[in-house]
Amino acid sequence: MSEQTSRPSIVSEKHLEFLDHLREAGITNMYGAGSYLRKAFEIGETDSHTILSYWMQTFAERHPRKETSK
Repeated sequence: MSEQTSRPSIVSEKHLEFLDHLREAGITNMYGAGSYLRKAFEIGETDSHTILSYWMQTFAERHPRKETSK
């Protein structure tokens, strides 16, 4: 992503870490992660969509691939 996406004020590091762990655990397809956010953080659907959308848009920036040597 060449343009930096500005972080919405609702998004915290705890949200991003929660989603990272959820992804690593393979508990759900990440498109279904909103319900997990709502339950874990007691937030509404709009906020969970905002957080999840930001997480998806910035995932590659926050987790760059490590180059492997051949």
